[in-house]
Amino acid sequence: MTASWPAVVLALISAFLFACASVAQQSAAASVPEGESLVSALVRSPRWWVGVLGDGGGYAVQIAALWVGSVLIVQPLLVTALLFALPMSAKLVGRTLPATTWALAVAMAAALAVFIVVGDPSEGNTDAPFVQWLVPLIAVAVVVGCAAAGGLLLTSPGVRALLLGAAGGLLFGLAAALTKNVTDLVDGNPVEALTAWQTYTLIGSGVVGFYLQQRAFQVGPLSASMPAVTICEPLGAAFVGVTVLNERIRTEGAALTVIVVAVAVMIVTTVLLSRTQAANASEPTARDGASNPGSPSDR
Repeated sequence: MTASWPAVVLALISAFLFACASVAQQSAAASVPEGESLVSALVRSPRWWVGVLGDGGGYAVQIAALWVGSVLIVQPLLVTALLFALPMSAKLVGRTLPATTWALAVAMAAALAVFIVVGDPSEGNTDAPFVQWLVPLIAVAVVVGCAAAGGLLLTSPGVRALLLGAAGGLLFGLAAALTKNVTDLVDGNPVEALTAWQTYTLIGSGVVGFYLQQRAFQVGPLSASMPAVTICEPLGAAFVGVTVLNERIRTEGAALTVIVVAVAVMIVTTVLLSRTQAANASEPTARDGASNPGSPSDR
């Protein structure tokens, strides 16, 4: 098997840190009234900054995971952040997770295991010339641009949050694939990495993706934005991993059918678990709103 188990362990640690960050940031965002600027309110929130530190730690460990493993191993495993975030969200609102939620969590974990074991993702190469990056980069830019435009111009809060979350998730996926590329550049020639276009594209996609994610949190419900971000990030990374980095999974015989089913299970359970997490995260606000008509729950 070509899967790097150190990469698996590091990806799970990264997912845990991202989960801690997600719970902290979503809790802070839920307390911001609709008429108030989300960004200016969040930068004054100590809880939000704790989440930012968690994101930083998660990304550092993600870099280490991508250093020793392929994008097709690391990125799907980051979806397990939902498994860590669910009990933390439930604890935050003082409730017990229902049995159906745990069943979905087990199904998603099993699908991930099947994908890694049966798919047996292999590492590709990171020295592709810019011409091979050009078409995939344009494709990602067009999809992100259309999704972001729809998220900024449409009127339905749920649709806006979904589109902005999808745009942010795709950029996070692009950033993850570029991280794999940049880490290999640093390993070979640190000075070259400082001047490489990949480094600045990585920074730009990360910054814009983060902004779009925060906008998604602001304009609509978390239950709409979270599934989009969670699913689109590994999809975006896998797209670049296959089209540019030449990473591959096993497709002969019945393996392809098993992998397609596993991916479908991952997507469905991710959506359902994301909605559960969003409901858990927003419940304290709803309870507070029962006694405080001016609370965010009246939004």
